[in-house]
Amino acid sequence: MSPRSEISQAKRLVVKVGSSSLTGPDEGIDRARLVALVNALAWRHLEGTQVVLVSSGAIAAGLAPLGLSSRPRDLARQQAAASVGQGALLAAYTQAFAAHSITVGQVLLTVDDVTRRTHYTNARRTLERLLDFGVFPVINENDTVATSEIRFGDNDRLAALVAHLIDADALVLLSDVDALYDAPPSRPGSRRIPVVCGPDDLTGVEIRGSSSKVGSGGMTTKIEAARIATAAGVTTVVTAADRVRQVLAGEDVGTVFLPMGVRGASRRLWLQHATTARGRVIVDDGAVHALAHRKKSLLPVGVVRVEGDFHEGDAVDVCALDGRVVARGLTNYSAKELPALLGRSTKDLARELGPEYEREVIHRDFLVVL
Repeated sequence: MSPRSEISQAKRLVVKVGSSSLTGPDEGIDRARLVALVNALAWRHLEGTQVVLVSSGAIAAGLAPLGLSSRPRDLARQQAAASVGQGALLAAYTQAFAAHSITVGQVLLTVDDVTRRTHYTNARRTLERLLDFGVFPVINENDTVATSEIRFGDNDRLAALVAHLIDADALVLLSDVDALYDAPPSRPGSRRIPVVCGPDDLTGVEIRGSSSKVGSGGMTTKIEAARIATAAGVTTVVTAADRVRQVLAGEDVGTVFLPMGVRGASRRLWLQHATTARGRVIVDDGAVHALAHRKKSLLPVGVVRVEGDFHEGDAVDVCALDGRVVARGLTNYSAKELPALLGRSTKDLARELGPEYEREVIHRDFLVVL
């Protein structure tokens, strides 16, 4: 099956649309653009494909009501705009999909929802049930409560992670640019890159970020999202929002990124790409070998130093003695509690402090080797 056939024949798709593809000259939501997108997605949905939409635009939708002319730079005003705009954006999607007799379900995610054990399981279960009911999920990062320390950073990356979370067949990233080019598209002589087989295909490609007043991404974040998705075995295509029907039909538009990896544990992918380390745990050479080569959990006996201020359940980087980051995981101990346990076996700790201390610093199931 050709890469574009994988898009047209996919049984489960994740589609991401950016703010710049939904807004008009006044920086507010352009209803005509939104309806055009919905019409194309509704067509695939009614054909039997399970489609999940990751949509930016909440902040953009809240700009005009707050009297703002462009996307705020500070987090507090971004959250205020998202709070006002989220309802308006969902109402627009609900009305547009209702014209096709399709029910919309909103899902707002934060990093905690997909990295902490119980939250992660619940996020996956919720999306699966919505799809089972024939509901069309519309996902966005919960900008109203996310902080600068705990956020995905852009919806391109969020979409790549959602694609793996729900085991999607393909990911479609929609932009205001119709494809990846070997130079800025406005430059005479620039050429579209139809297929990217691997990192070598991007050598020498001149890539720029977003120039939009309302967006936060650009081609740089789309390439990063494609890297995340393809490393997890998910075919990815980047194209313009006004070509979504063509790309969903398998036509030769946009840029296709071919899978470079195989599907693995979703939680570990989330842990690697959706978390920010709150601290560092320095370990000895024996622990490095056990983590990297023997696929073991991290035990207190292998830890030599703790850096940062983190709590139980937070993500921390695991570093070798020379400072190299070798893994990231969710710690079972806080930064205040862990120093007293360093270099000691779990059996000794359990005997002296109680059975609750016979546990790993980081369990293997919640650790990814980098």
